[in-house]
Amino acid sequence: MIVTCVHVYVKPDHIDDFIQASRLNHEKSTQEAANMRFDVLQHQNDPTCFLLYEAYESKDGAAAHKQTEHYLTWRKTVEPWMAKPREGVPYQVIAPEERGKW
Repeated sequence: MIVTCVHVYVKPDHIDDFIQASRLNHEKSTQEAANMRFDVLQHQNDPTCFLLYEAYESKDGAAAHKQTEHYLTWRKTVEPWMAKPREGVPYQVIAPEERGKW
């Protein structure tokens, strides 16, 4: 299993647009066969700061996500709304190991 935490900073005038686009990406991403979680989180004290928590069964599953139409559309749509380039940090999952606990 692999988790990627994607840190995104959005221009203040595009927060609602980013949320709407990210909800659509979330809905499609959670339907991918290798997807285990796809959370869109907003910082409580800084509404321009978001974290996408993406969990996939494997590196291949995470890589396949980046080839999907919904991801490519999301990326193209939200990129001009970002205050700075997004940063994805991959993590190896230690626990839980069982898919059923996700």
